[in-house]
Amino acid sequence: MLLILAAPLSWAQPISEYSPPAGRQVIEKAFPNATELQPMEGNRAVQEVYAGDELIGYAYQSLDFVQTPAYSGKPLNAMVVLDTAGEIRAAKVIHHDEPILLVGIPESKMHEFTDQYTGLKADQRVTVGGTSTERKVAVDGLSGATVTVMVINEVIMRTAHRVGVEIGLIEGGESNRPPMANVNMEQFQEKSWQELTGDGSIRRLVLTKGQVDDSFVGTPAEGIETADAGERDDILIELYAAYLDAPTIGRNLLGENQYQWLMSELQDGEHAIAVMANGEYSFKGSGYVRGGIFDRVQIRQFGDTFNFRDLDFHRLSDVYGEGMPEFSEMAIFIVRQQYNFDPGTPWTLELTVKRQTGPLDSEFQVFPLEYQLPDQYYTRPEPVLTDEEWLENQPLWIQVWYQKQFQITVLGLGIAVLLFILFFQDWLVQKPKMMRWIRHGFLVYTLFFIGWYALGQLSIVNVLTFVNSLISGFKWETFLIDPIMFVLWAVVAGIVLLWGRAVYCGWLCPFGALQELINEIARKLKVPQYTVPFAWHERLWAIKYIILLVLFGISLESMATAERMAEVEPFKTAITLHFDRTWPFVTYAVLLLVVNIFTRKVYCRYLCPLGAALALPTKLRVFDWLKRRKECGNPCRLCDKECEVQAIHPDGHINYMECHYCLDCQMTYFDDHKCPPLIVKRRGKRRGHNAPGHPEEIPVVQVN
Repeated sequence: MLLILAAPLSWAQPISEYSPPAGRQVIEKAFPNATELQPMEGNRAVQEVYAGDELIGYAYQSLDFVQTPAYSGKPLNAMVVLDTAGEIRAAKVIHHDEPILLVGIPESKMHEFTDQYTGLKADQRVTVGGTSTERKVAVDGLSGATVTVMVINEVIMRTAHRVGVEIGLIEGGESNRPPMANVNMEQFQEKSWQELTGDGSIRRLVLTKGQVDDSFVGTPAEGIETADAGERDDILIELYAAYLDAPTIGRNLLGENQYQWLMSELQDGEHAIAVMANGEYSFKGSGYVRGGIFDRVQIRQFGDTFNFRDLDFHRLSDVYGEGMPEFSEMAIFIVRQQYNFDPGTPWTLELTVKRQTGPLDSEFQVFPLEYQLPDQYYTRPEPVLTDEEWLENQPLWIQVWYQKQFQITVLGLGIAVLLFILFFQDWLVQKPKMMRWIRHGFLVYTLFFIGWYALGQLSIVNVLTFVNSLISGFKWETFLIDPIMFVLWAVVAGIVLLWGRAVYCGWLCPFGALQELINEIARKLKVPQYTVPFAWHERLWAIKYIILLVLFGISLESMATAERMAEVEPFKTAITLHFDRTWPFVTYAVLLLVVNIFTRKVYCRYLCPLGAALALPTKLRVFDWLKRRKECGNPCRLCDKECEVQAIHPDGHINYMECHYCLDCQMTYFDDHKCPPLIVKRRGKRRGHNAPGHPEEIPVVQVN
């Protein structure tokens, strides 16, 4: 009895020892009278907050419950504190990798955003933006970081509801569940081990010794039982889990006789799960021998945890899966009917690792193996939901897409107009005045709608994030979370393959549009224009490729550092944040625009790493729709002198890697009052002959 009483007390720690310090500060802000914390029995990720002997609230870190990727592609971590009535007393993001907040919007604005959650109930529906109603509470968003704050809202309110239901502070567990899924017991297909792991029927978790050691950093167990430097990459445990009731899974793993025996053992509402592992760490442990409870594994679903006793355990020794590896440990665990387990809803097998810090003191870390039964194995009655209720149950990225329907529609219309311009360019450029109005109008649309309103300014950070995700593990949700950026990148990918980088840089880049419009105004005001000598020009354009290589190299070592170095782009200052930044950033952006007044698009031509990244695949483009003649470059050099970005070489050929597709050269190409070959042709027709012998007359020979 003394041991039973002493063990929970040994887990308590003074609030001054809680790590990380940022989390401790949030708890102290919520409860200035708090004295100590104690892990909650049954869910050690939740800390009970005490003032003396009185329980006054609960605290937890969101990362222990959800790992929703934010704009950076990485999950953020929020500290949330609830009181015993289920009200949020404090919420604050204590770690993030958001580029817009690392270098851009002050973090104080993010904290002002999270302060709005103080006083809200854990079961309230909260939306970012809009108007508060009886059914929902609307909190003010954060301009320039819409996706980030929507993720913060999702993380805070989802975890608050989940923890509140689990503790019993609010209702919601049963009433908010979908109709129970029904496993299709008639469906069977022979599958090998490789096929079962490939389609998600069997899920896997691998933990190295180094990963486990790192999880205890900052806790009293830091440095205890750590692996040697040379062993950090050694596997501590390789854990597999599978839901056995589904015949395709159970029969292929267990064989027909063992599967039928197992199903006969199950009562209505009970479910069987196979757990298999290799490695030095045992998921069984030895606690079940002494106390009858498996203290290293448990299942979590709907915020509820299911522990296993020795009576819920069956030995698994004979397995028949084709290609199945040998395992050092195998077990079948029965989820009993009282847990109301739903086989079609995601669940988590949680593995606990303990480090002894004293005779009675221990530290614990929980590692989740997430499992979702593939759709083909079950059916679920369709619930009757309103549109609003249906949307609430969708993944965050779908909610964001619905919220931005207007922006997506207008962007789609703009892209349709651009495609019309590209496909009918030969007809449009023969009407120069109309074409210039169309171009300037589209640049205004790009700047004001795509850039300043929809915040659709692409960045080299997006490219680095994409490459990094391919290396570390690609997830569509990382990119779908921002629909404007996703649509733009999808369009740009197609455009680069069809027309090259030129179309994006000349038509869809908001900062490029800003530069060009400013330069056009300067020309109207007769501001002198300066042309960089071509010999210097073709050397200067290499700078952007060097910048791209440097940023790419840095990103392989540290993505956060690369994001800071990417401030060589003025996009965040000029477009995303509307120049609302500290003076060094604003000065840099304004300086580039001032230089642009006298020489068009200096930044785009010589410094832009995004332009360099898009230029690299340009040689793979399908079309060369910019027409040239044999005489272009020799003897006629009209177009290369008129090209504002100097993408036409002195020999007459167009460098698509530097072209911005303004179509000025094409307007000259079709203008028989401006293009020398056409002038000759027109005059010859007027006189009835080609009038040879005149040096200014150049015969017309179309190349493409």
